Amino acid sequence: MSKYTIMRFYQEDGKWRRIMKKTLTLEEARTHCRDQETSSQTCESEENVKHTQEHGPWFDGYEEE
Repeated sequence: MSKYTIMRFYQEDGKWRRIMKKTLTLEEARTHCRDQETSSQTCESEENVKHTQEHGPWFDGYEEE
């Protein structure tokens, strides 16, 4: 069974990516990425809004391990 890693991707070219979670099932990865707090365009939490102000646009996506 395949496992997936959640990565945070940034719009700025050459900006680093951050591993958020590892060893998830496909359904767990999809559920994570459906959450509104996993994109700078839809997040509302104070922490994520501040993260966007500091680092620019971002989103969480998943990759097969």
